[in-house]
Amino acid sequence: MGFVFALIWSSAFTSARIIVQVAPPLSISALRFLIAGLIAVSIAYFLGQRAKFTHKQWFGIILFGLCQNAIYLGFFFMAMTKIEASAASIIASSMPLLVALILVIVFNEKLSPFGYLGLIIGFSGVILIMSSRLSSGINIIGIIQCILGVLALTVATLSVKSASTGGNLFMVVGLQMLVGSAALTIPAIALETWNVVWNTKALLALAYTIVVPGIIATYIWFLLVERIGATKAATFHFLNPFFGVAIAAMLLDEKLSYYDMIGVVIIMLGIFAVQKSKI
Repeated sequence: MGFVFALIWSSAFTSARIIVQVAPPLSISALRFLIAGLIAVSIAYFLGQRAKFTHKQWFGIILFGLCQNAIYLGFFFMAMTKIEASAASIIASSMPLLVALILVIVFNEKLSPFGYLGLIIGFSGVILIMSSRLSSGINIIGIIQCILGVLALTVATLSVKSASTGGNLFMVVGLQMLVGSAALTIPAIALETWNVVWNTKALLALAYTIVVPGIIATYIWFLLVERIGATKAATFHFLNPFFGVAIAAMLLDEKLSYYDMIGVVIIMLGIFAVQKSKI
């Protein structure tokens, strides 16, 4: 489950990059979450699941929907109109490092010396890649949007446990997507014009993004967290930097430098060290 989640999660950057070449990022994200949310809620009702949650669970669902779907993916979809999918996936892959850093600073969670070393190593890899790309003229606004997005993803990850309890996982998945759709609809109407020229590649990418990363991967992630806990589940994120750049290179023919390849390995080692020190 963890391996499949990492592979799907990483592939979403490539499919998103394809979609935003033909559609406004916020509008298509709102539409994507609306469709995915309705599908997931329909499946939940078919399975006998109902939207019966405690106040704490509703808070977790809304917070997760806002942070992961509206803010994180909204910013990343906007960013990928300006930067390559591989760059976006590399920044997003720093999320487990940020989660560990916040747990240490805000919640006084302790890491072993091996874990602190992993934090330093992991962030060093991100800095190496981003400094190389900045010198090559990467769009600064796109980078800032990715950074804001990954901070929101960090908050979403910290809230996933409260959002995923209760057993009605498909209902939770659908509701948090509908929350994201509603939140994105307002800025989409205010900032964008619906002007889309569809092609077969973009339509397939949208369908894939709705069903596979949108519904299946989210369901797997919630289920994985419930079965083994957020800390152990997050260990699989150390695969994301490799998968993200590899898929973008294969499907979009994005060029990778030696700095990218070295940095990806460094990030993977850093994430792995941090997560293993907490298990």
